[in-house]
Amino acid sequence: MKGAGVPRRSTPVSADERILALFRARHGGVVSGEEMSADLGISRTAIWKRITSLRQLGFVISAIPSRGYRLESVPDLLLPAELSEGLPLRKLGTNILTFRQTTSTNDIAYRLAEEGAVEGTVVIADQQSRGKGRLGREWVSPPGVNLYCSLVLRPPILPTRATQLTFLSAVGVARAIARLTPLEPRIKWPNDVLVGGRKVAGLLNEMSAETDAVHFVILGIGVNLNMATDQLPPGLRHPATSLLLESEARVDRIAFTRQLLLELDELYMTFLAGGSESIRAEWIRWSRLAGFRVRVSSAGSEVSGTVRGIDDDGALLVEVPGSRMERILAGDVTILAEGP
Repeated sequence: MKGAGVPRRSTPVSADERILALFRARHGGVVSGEEMSADLGISRTAIWKRITSLRQLGFVISAIPSRGYRLESVPDLLLPAELSEGLPLRKLGTNILTFRQTTSTNDIAYRLAEEGAVEGTVVIADQQSRGKGRLGREWVSPPGVNLYCSLVLRPPILPTRATQLTFLSAVGVARAIARLTPLEPRIKWPNDVLVGGRKVAGLLNEMSAETDAVHFVILGIGVNLNMATDQLPPGLRHPATSLLLESEARVDRIAFTRQLLLELDELYMTFLAGGSESIRAEWIRWSRLAGFRVRVSSAGSEVSGTVRGIDDDGALLVEVPGSRMERILAGDVTILAEGP
């Protein structure tokens, strides 16, 4: 794929991944060079070169004289084998592709979906050169600090129901943050997750469909995990933030990604089983926006009023003066005052 780099797949097909699989199976024990050589079908010298390569990536591997090698620690790299190991996933995350750098994970996932990628395929990049935000905005994507991922879904639904999947991805991110940090996330309509009133995650869904059928939906998710203040462009320092800046503790990117995949997989299975209403209800609980006075700006127009909720299609329901209800499908929300 042009400009995408070389992907690392979820099955241990490379020599490095097969070596790591042997280390994981030994649970901290020693693996002999002879065993590696026999398993991979390559020479002991080739094994030594692969060990050296893994060390250069940041894996700490000790050599035990006359015995073999032992994996002491792993780097903060989002490698497929590290992400999927032992996770009881049913649909999402069963096939993971990771890239050192790409333009946009949504672009890659969309292209793969057009080429027949299986449902549940996840595309993750360590860095994006043209990360995509809502309304054509850029999602700043420096390397080594955050999570940029996109998932391929093929739900058997009508296109009119696809907007409900926005609830799913937002709830999944909020759950993962709440489970792994002491922070209290909040969902901001339509597709942001906030911490301390500042944006820590953004969601961008894209769809390919006909009138009566969805071909696929791409769930794009960007989460600022360990971004430092000087990595946020000046124009984004408010209201953007990261989990590191808010909690003053570094987030394990592998652990966060694994937790997010677990949450999304569970939520998607609930959705497929007809549980979209329960997901919407949880979205509303994480949002806590009902009763707030807001201003919604969209396409040169503004609407001010009190939030009364969201409907099944994800539209924001705002009561304006005169007790008239406005149904808003897109826009930027500014909170003016809390409700009673």
